[in-house]
Amino acid sequence: MLSKVRTALRIKTNAYNDELEGLIEAAKLDLKVAGVVVPEELDAIVNQAIITYCKMNFGLVDDYDKLKRSYDEQKAQLSNATGYTDWGDSNV
Repeated sequence: MLSKVRTALRIKTNAYNDELEGLIEAAKLDLKVAGVVVPEELDAIVNQAIITYCKMNFGLVDDYDKLKRSYDEQKAQLSNATGYTDWGDSNV
């Protein structure tokens, strides 16, 4: 995932690896808080949400609001999608 985030952010150096790895983990945790089951093998949809989260939170971002809206929409879609949640049986 780190190499995908580095590519998306157009970063060619390893100098930011620790920060980016922290952002990747924060993105996964944020998705989990929203009820998304983050699979061990990430698929393209979860990858994109994590990349958007990293773009939104890395450095000073000119289009933060746009990225925030995009990430929030991706997270909401995942949290409502079958196969990405584990809410258990809901017989309510």
